[in-house]
Amino acid sequence: MTSVAREQADAPAAGPARARYRRILRFAGWNLAVTWWYELVLPRIGFARVTERTRSKRMRRFAQRFHVLAVELGGLMIKVGQFMSSRLDVLPPEITAELEGLQDEVPPVPFPGIRALAEAELGVPLERAFASVEPTPVAAASLGQAHRAVLSAVDAEDTGLERAVVKVQRPGIDAIVDVDLAALRRVGRWLSHVRLVSDRVDAPALVEEFARTSLEEIDYLHEAASAERFAADFAADERVSVPEVVWERTTRRVLTLADVTAIKITDVDALRAAGIDPAEVAPVFAAVMFDQLFTNGFFHADPHPGNIFVTPLAGAAAGAVAGAAAGASAGAAPGTAWRLTFIDFGMMGEVPTGTRTGLRKLLIAAAARDGKGLVDAMRDVGVLLPSADTADLERAMTQLFARFGGMGFAELREVDPREFRDFAVQFGDVVRSLPFQLPENFLLIIRAMSLTSGVCSALDPEFNLWDSVEPYAAQLVRDERGNVVQDVARQALEIAGVAVRLPKRLDALAARFEDGTVSVRTPELEKRVSRLERTARRLVGAVLFGALLVAGAVLRGSDAVLSTVVLSVSVLPLLYTLFPGRRGR
Repeated sequence: MTSVAREQADAPAAGPARARYRRILRFAGWNLAVTWWYELVLPRIGFARVTERTRSKRMRRFAQRFHVLAVELGGLMIKVGQFMSSRLDVLPPEITAELEGLQDEVPPVPFPGIRALAEAELGVPLERAFASVEPTPVAAASLGQAHRAVLSAVDAEDTGLERAVVKVQRPGIDAIVDVDLAALRRVGRWLSHVRLVSDRVDAPALVEEFARTSLEEIDYLHEAASAERFAADFAADERVSVPEVVWERTTRRVLTLADVTAIKITDVDALRAAGIDPAEVAPVFAAVMFDQLFTNGFFHADPHPGNIFVTPLAGAAAGAVAGAAAGASAGAAPGTAWRLTFIDFGMMGEVPTGTRTGLRKLLIAAAARDGKGLVDAMRDVGVLLPSADTADLERAMTQLFARFGGMGFAELREVDPREFRDFAVQFGDVVRSLPFQLPENFLLIIRAMSLTSGVCSALDPEFNLWDSVEPYAAQLVRDERGNVVQDVARQALEIAGVAVRLPKRLDALAARFEDGTVSVRTPELEKRVSRLERTARRLVGAVLFGALLVAGAVLRGSDAVLSTVVLSVSVLPLLYTLFPGRRGR
C-alpha cells in the first residue's frame, strides 16, 4: 500500500471525526514547517542569531497553542501533552512548564451521560448496582472520570468493602481514540522522513507503542487485571498498598475499586499536618519505583501525583511499615507510619528480562560514575547501535561525571550556566553524530522515571537522586555477585564430576595401551601423507630418468648397444613420473 493510499485509509469519514483529524494535522504540519524554517533554513542563510533570539518565545507559543488544542479536543491529545510535560530531560522548560496543568485540567462529562453509559454496561439501574453514587466526580481524566459510591448490601457482604470509587469511560471515547491514533500515525510517518528525527528514533514504531498502551488504557478489564498483578508483586511489601477490585461491578468500560483516597503525595502541607516528613517520603517512593523497573519488570508508567497517595497508618500495621521504610530512609527521625497507595493502573509497562539486565548495568555504572560502563550499558540496552564508535562519548561521560556526578537538582541549579553551555559546545557534535535509537518499551520507562524524579523533587527540593541510586545500585551489585557465585559453583560441580570420572577413564585407556589395542585414525592426515609419498616417488622417477638419459648419451660414442639399452630403460621412470599409479590415493 502506498503512503497516499495508507493516509486515505487512515482518514475518518466526513463529519466531526474528520474535522478533528484535520485540525490535529494542521496543527502538526504548521509547527513542523515553522521549526524547519527557523532551525534549518535561517541558520544556513546567515540568520542563526534570529533563530537563537526567537527560540524561547517560539517554544512558549507552541506549548500555549498545544495546551489550548489538548483541552478543547481532549482524548489522546491530553495524553500527548502529559508525556511532553514529563520530558524535562529533552524538552525546554518553556514547554514542560506550560503543559504541566494538563495533568488535572480536564472538564468533566455531565453526570447523566456517565449514568447512561454505566447502566448500559452493568445491565441494571445505578440504584440497584450501588447504594449510592455521587454525581460530582472526584477526578476527571482524558479517557474517563471517577465517582465515589457506596456498595450495595449484597456486594458489601461479599467483598467486605463498603465505600468504593467507580471509574467510567467518557461516552464516545473509542471513536475519539481511533481518530487521534490515525492522526498521530500520519504525523509519525511525516517525522520518519525528517533525518534529524529518523536517525534517532523510529517515529512510526513509537506511535504504535503509544497506540498499544492507549488502547489498553480504555479496556478496564485489562486495568483491573493489572491492578491485581501489581498488588501480587508487592504483597509482601509493607511500603505499598493497592485498592481491591470489585469484580462484580467491573466491565470493559466500568471499573469499581475500593476507595483508598488519602493524602496526595505532593501535598506537603497535608503530609506535615499528619506528622509525616515529606523528605522521608521521597527516597521510599524512588526505591519503590526502582523495584518495579529493575527487579519486578512490571511498573506503573503514569506515577504522577494524582495517582499516588500517602496513607497514614495506626496500630500493628504502623510498626511493620516503619521497619520497612527505615531501609529506604536511613537516619530519618521516627514519625507517623505511612504507606504508599498506588491507583490508576491503566498505563502499565513491562521490562523484558534482557532490557532489565541492561538497565541494571546502566544503574550500577551511573552510581559508580563509570563513563565507559555507562556507554557499554547503553549499547546493551539498545540505545546505541552496536556499530557505533563510542570512544568520544565515553570521554564525554567520564568528564560529565567528574564535574557534575553526585549533584542533586538543588546543587545543579547553583552551577554557572556557562559550564553547561561549554560542555554542550565541546561534546554536542559527538552526541548528535552518534546513532542513538529509542528501543521498544522505552517510551514508558522514560516517562516513569521522569515523573518519579519530578515527584521526589516536589517532596524535597534538596532531594538528590544519587542518594537513592547508590544504595540501590550497591544492592544490585551484591545480587549480581551472588549470581556470579552461583554460576561459579555450578561450573565447579561440573568440573568435580569430570574429576571423579577421570581416574577410571585413565585406567581403561592405560590397559588398552598395554594390550596394544589402541588405534589412532586421522583420515585427513593419512591422505596428506599418501600425497607426500606419491610426490617423493615421482621425484625419484624423474631423477632416475635424468640419470639414465645422461648415461645413455655418454655411452653413445663408446658402446652404441649399451647406450641404446640404457636410453630405452630410461623410458620406464619417465612413464612412472608422468603417469603414477592411482593406488594409494
